[in-house]
Amino acid sequence: MSGEQDSVAGARTKKNGAAAGNGAGHRRLVIVESPTKARKIAPYLGGGYVVESSVGHIRDLPRGAADVPAQYKGEAWARLGVDVDNGFKALYVVTPDKKSKVTELKGLLKDVDELYLATDPDREGEAIAWHLLETLKPKVPVRRMVFHEVTEQAIRAAADSTRELDADLVDAQETRRILDRLYGYEVSPVLWKKVMPKLSAGRVQSVATRIVVERERERMRFTSASYWDISATMDAGEEASPRNFPARLVAVDGARLATGRDFGSDGRLKASNTEVRVLAEADARRLAEALKQRDFKVASVEEKPYTRKPYAPFMTSTLQQEAGRKMRFTSERTMRIAQKLYENGYITYMRTDSTTLSESAISAARSQATQLYGKEYVSPTPRQYTRKVKNAQEAHEAIRPSGEVFRTPGQVAGELDTDEFRLYEMIWQRTIASQMADAKGTTMSVRIVGNATSGEECTFAASGRTITFAGFLKAYVEAVDTETGGEADDKQSRLPVLEKDQALTASELNPDGHTTSPPARYSEPSLVSKLEELGIGRPSTYASIIKTIQDRGYVWKKGSALVPSWVAFAVIGLMERHFERLVDYDFTAGMEDELDRIAAGDEQRAQWLSKFYFGGDMGVDGSIGRLGGLKKLVEGSVEDIDAREINSIPLFSDADGHTVVVRVGRYGPYLEREVDGNSQRANLPEDLPPDELTQEIAEKLFATPQEGRTLGTDPVSGHEIVAKEGRFGPYVTEVLPEIEIPEDATAAQKKAAKAKAPKPRTGSLFKSMDIETITLEDALKLLSLPRVVGKDPESGDEITAQNGRYGPYLKKGTDSRSLSTEDQLFSITLEEALKIYSEPKQRGRSATAKPPLKELGDDPVSGKPMVVKDGRFGPYVTDGEYNATLRKGDEIESLTAERAAELLAEKRAKGPAPKRKAPARKPASTTAKTVKAGTTKKAAAAKSTTAKRSSSTATKAK
Repeated sequence: MSGEQDSVAGARTKKNGAAAGNGAGHRRLVIVESPTKARKIAPYLGGGYVVESSVGHIRDLPRGAADVPAQYKGEAWARLGVDVDNGFKALYVVTPDKKSKVTELKGLLKDVDELYLATDPDREGEAIAWHLLETLKPKVPVRRMVFHEVTEQAIRAAADSTRELDADLVDAQETRRILDRLYGYEVSPVLWKKVMPKLSAGRVQSVATRIVVERERERMRFTSASYWDISATMDAGEEASPRNFPARLVAVDGARLATGRDFGSDGRLKASNTEVRVLAEADARRLAEALKQRDFKVASVEEKPYTRKPYAPFMTSTLQQEAGRKMRFTSERTMRIAQKLYENGYITYMRTDSTTLSESAISAARSQATQLYGKEYVSPTPRQYTRKVKNAQEAHEAIRPSGEVFRTPGQVAGELDTDEFRLYEMIWQRTIASQMADAKGTTMSVRIVGNATSGEECTFAASGRTITFAGFLKAYVEAVDTETGGEADDKQSRLPVLEKDQALTASELNPDGHTTSPPARYSEPSLVSKLEELGIGRPSTYASIIKTIQDRGYVWKKGSALVPSWVAFAVIGLMERHFERLVDYDFTAGMEDELDRIAAGDEQRAQWLSKFYFGGDMGVDGSIGRLGGLKKLVEGSVEDIDAREINSIPLFSDADGHTVVVRVGRYGPYLEREVDGNSQRANLPEDLPPDELTQEIAEKLFATPQEGRTLGTDPVSGHEIVAKEGRFGPYVTEVLPEIEIPEDATAAQKKAAKAKAPKPRTGSLFKSMDIETITLEDALKLLSLPRVVGKDPESGDEITAQNGRYGPYLKKGTDSRSLSTEDQLFSITLEEALKIYSEPKQRGRSATAKPPLKELGDDPVSGKPMVVKDGRFGPYVTDGEYNATLRKGDEIESLTAERAAELLAEKRAKGPAPKRKAPARKPASTTAKTVKAGTTKKAAAAKSTTAKRSSSTATKAK
């Protein structure tokens, strides 16, 4: 155990179990992370307990030089926050926003006899408890209180069965924190120097980014293949039920026809499939014609029993995946809702790798299933799911409804908002279904043959599935990923009763063409599934990982698909070439195993970190330790990195054999190629996915020169007028003559001269204009803006018509009014402008309503219609209560109702923007207001006994 954790052992209670001294005057301070949880459990514990929250973590490694305490300012390692030469001792500081909270907790601690640390029951919760212990330095006995659901029975049982703080779990979590700091502080500066400033690298985030980049590379390399077959509608006769059923041509003269899975990513047949036949369009049409009016017969019928077992109860990763597929929730949104359900006592702890259920939960699920569906729908014996997830964390219980008797969705509907209800209902259904009987049915596979008039024997296939007993499917059916061709478990496709040699006819024969598709981009659910499959990271961290790679600009969303940026290509290219092991999937997963050894007490933290950082005998062959350690790896590679090579991503060769590359520059990516020894460049649109950058699009971008398309000369100024493509859209500008600067001028003088030089006029193109067709006359009009409309005869203020970033408007002094069309900029008269100013200024909903750009149906939360509108800050979606700006990659034409609901949900979760208040005169007043603001409206309206008791207790303690 490291020296900084000696207090963990010292603070341990001498024995577990019930707290000593349960007399009437015995008082205990219980610290949880969340204010919501504090309010919820306070009444369960009674008057002898003061329940307060730490509001998450209270301290961390320094975020920058300003956070470093004065006594450490001179230390070389202080900004890193880890003394690598002294046992990797960490320098933890109380974060500035938590200093008042620490003071409050210390004050409460003075008036109690015991301290109960009741943070979450996982590694992170254990670490938060240790940080509280280290910071508060209590002089009273300390106990660790652990519970997995917020119910009265669970809370009372946890208070009566406390345990010691688990130093091994703390070690494991703190090792991760220090490891991530070492990784980020060593590797990120390399990215700043070689790619772009302000980039970051992370132990898990870099690997997650690589997964997304590799998928995009697959799509870019992909070559589509085409193949044909024939879809048929077979007729089994009047007495058959159903009479008609679908079938598809699968073989001709015994040779199997190629399907999509027979082709490789290069568009060619795989080497193992040389005997299959690729049917061309002409052959498909000829055979379809030659089979008309021909007789068919059943060649074979194969019928098998079908059984489907229930799905395991949810754990963190499967909950995120299913909420993403079924409700289009992001992982972050799912965990945010689940956290609220847990803290308010509706479900068990939501960060878990386990699919097991307690005996009481199994009993509750079986009892409820029997009541709702009948005894025959319940499994004959209790089901226990003991799936072992790769690198599983502590064996918690699965995510399920809390309590020993589950509340049905109908019983909680009035207490939850729409999102909370939908997630609770899904968890409840899945838990109940896990204890129900298997679904049973039959599957049928039929082969049908017919001879074409041209002599070929054609074989058609038909398949069906009939569910004879729904079993657990009565309660719950898992969503499927439609992009990968999934089929729901409750889907049935009935075939008539057929016998061998039975005669059939074909009522329809249609040639059917197909093309192979590139592998689908990852969505959040499929990325979570991939991370889990590879054993990278922890389910509890998946939501934050996906959010981080988006926030850092490595990945952006197009609809629900995750698209890597060109910067991500450059960063991952650098990592793969020079720090391969750091983004290797097996290495990253293997590191989790090594960290688990620390959690189990089989490995010492300081020794492991030393081997990882400085090198040593650790891990498998080729591990970072065996390669000399992270420090040596980074220091020895920096000088070998060719920045230009790393930031050049080859795409393809153009028609003349010139290599087209994407260069990642300090100000963003651009296209480049060498033509006759000269570099030709083109701007890249920010919202163009890498795999959609085709040769045709590249040529179009190159055809728009960076210096702009010359439109002519301004007859007044004599300056050349050009149209250009910019990062924020097309615009026109004038080319001013270069200013003359003396050759002997200093750098400061040159900079000052350029700053004083006149700036060229610019004007953004109207939405109705195109850079390829705009004329000089149009450009001069745009450059004439702002246009003076006239003067207000009453005030004498000048009124101008201007085109701003958010649309056309009038301006008079500081008073601006929106114009409805861009054409009004040139046509509006002074009389019309004065009329607009004579009317009261209209804002928000009282303003003149413009027709929506798109209607999307009702929002699942508010129940109000969602529409897309054009606002001052660009297009946004609204339900009349909340407005959410469309993000990069969101296109109005392809925006779905699910995506719109997701944007509104994220906006709703953030709440209204805080109003700007004057600074409070007294600190006490500020504190009071802060506490009051932290109480939700629902809690305030309810005026519950819980809130009153908690408030009065805290007041007395102070």
